[in-house]
Amino acid sequence: MRKNSKETIVSAAVSLFNTKGFAGTSIRDIAAKANVNPSNIGYYFDNKLGLLEHCLTTYFEQYLKQLESALPLLDQSPSACLKKAMENILYFQFSNIHMSRFIVREMSLDSQTVREIMSTYYQKEKYYFHLIFERGIEKGEFRRLSPAYAMIQIKGQLSMPFLNPHYITEVLHVFPHERYFAEKYLEQLHSWIDGAVLEKTLVAPSRV
Repeated sequence: MRKNSKETIVSAAVSLFNTKGFAGTSIRDIAAKANVNPSNIGYYFDNKLGLLEHCLTTYFEQYLKQLESALPLLDQSPSACLKKAMENILYFQFSNIHMSRFIVREMSLDSQTVREIMSTYYQKEKYYFHLIFERGIEKGEFRRLSPAYAMIQIKGQLSMPFLNPHYITEVLHVFPHERYFAEKYLEQLHSWIDGAVLEKTLVAPSRV
């Protein structure tokens, strides 16, 4: 058994899930790509569903850490906190681009596993974002907007590059796997916050 076979199995699985889909990928496919015995997958994950659950929970635990690490800025400036949270999440997704593509697509499906993830990790994410928006409104930094509708916009902007990478690459001729993309896209996300979330008196005037 190779030293890092667990990580190798996960990497092989994500690659296959992205190209063949979860349903279209077999344990033998994963074992062959990872160059391990199929019994190793059973040892670590029990079965393919256990492997999927491992991918989801590991990903979202790390995802929430990115959001939580921005919260110390909340008392200082809710707008700085929101910008840092979106920056952390974007770069986390960018650094795990293949996993992010698979997870975002998988979370668009209606399954028991997805519902369990939504009832735990997504509820915690909702709590954090609501906290940021409520504090921003209280301090007069944010417009009096609906946190729920703002979250729809945030989630859409953060997931779109990973949900539709082929459209972005082949139609828009932008390459989301390059770091330059993450840097430029982050500028757009911050501009959206300035224009759609902040009170107009707090937005710095554009330079002519």
